[in-house]
Amino acid sequence: MTHPRGDVRLQINGEERVLRLTLGALADIEDKLGGGDLAALQERLKNPRISDILLILHALIAGGGTPLAMEALKASDLDLSEASKAIAKAFSALEAAPGKSQAGP
Repeated sequence: MTHPRGDVRLQINGEERVLRLTLGALADIEDKLGGGDLAALQERLKNPRISDILLILHALIAGGGTPLAMEALKASDLDLSEASKAIAKAFSALEAAPGKSQAGP
């Protein structure tokens, strides 16, 4: 479920967590997965590995305001399909951001 500010809710270990794509989360994802190169990140995410999904989820949870240690996330009871859908919803908030114009200059 998506909420204001692009927040997405996901159940992890029976606890609802907020995923939010903040600038900090995006920078963390870009740094860890793309080596600081957005084009490399986009290419890598065409065929993500489980470790990529965990890193993205970790950054989005931190962006949501309730950080979770990576080791705790790895050990979590988590539906991978639901997590992937939640990640996609969090990123789709970029497209629906208020004030974002679909028209060109």
